[in-house]
Amino acid sequence: MKILVSTKRVPDTDQKIRVQEDGQGIETGNLPFIINPFDAIAVEEAIRIRESQEDEVEVIAVGIGSNDYEEQLRTALAMGADRAILVETGSHIDPWNAACILAAVVKSQQPDLVLMGKQAVDDDANQAGQFLAAQLDWPQATFASQLELHETGLRVHRETDHGIEVIQVRLPAIVTTDLRLNEPRYASLPGILKARKKEIDRLTLADLGIEISPRIEVLNMQSSSTNRQCLQVQNADELIDKLRNDAEVL
Repeated sequence: MKILVSTKRVPDTDQKIRVQEDGQGIETGNLPFIINPFDAIAVEEAIRIRESQEDEVEVIAVGIGSNDYEEQLRTALAMGADRAILVETGSHIDPWNAACILAAVVKSQQPDLVLMGKQAVDDDANQAGQFLAAQLDWPQATFASQLELHETGLRVHRETDHGIEVIQVRLPAIVTTDLRLNEPRYASLPGILKARKKEIDRLTLADLGIEISPRIEVLNMQSSSTNRQCLQVQNADELIDKLRNDAEVL
């Protein structure tokens, strides 16, 4: 069995994110980057599947971007991924084009299962997994909080607004992971040392035989204020009046 896991390099949201003065991006000078937390959950789940199966399972981590992505791919290798692929591109990748690139990688690697985070914490788009499933015409299960591998496919417990939905999908399939699926392991020191020595396969868009055309243009970014003004009201009538007439101060 072969499992492909997509990983995205994102800013560490535990740090202070500052917007550039011209509003064209964020300041990255001293900003640390990490594997998208939802993608780290996908990596962990792929490793757990491999550990639970008697048959051989190969876990492949994929990143799309510049050479800076190598650090996050080595983190995935240190966690336990068997090998990593970096698709080199210097341009900004929106969800549609990310799905186009991943579809080409899937066709090249022929995995039985693709695991990916339900969304990236930098844009919160929640689109790439669905786009990928549509392009490949594969079944998909989004917002997975539990996976059960069977001979006939996967039983997936999905997080929905109305509770947990349990569905059955055949393989090959696309599964996007939610927070409750697992807790990603820390990379061990031996794993980190081994990851440093592993080769990362590098591909270009030309190698994959595709061209991308950005569909999203960021016109301006600005920091949002987190200031809050707390008011104390005496009764429900006063609360209703404030909500109707002074909602901007609440």
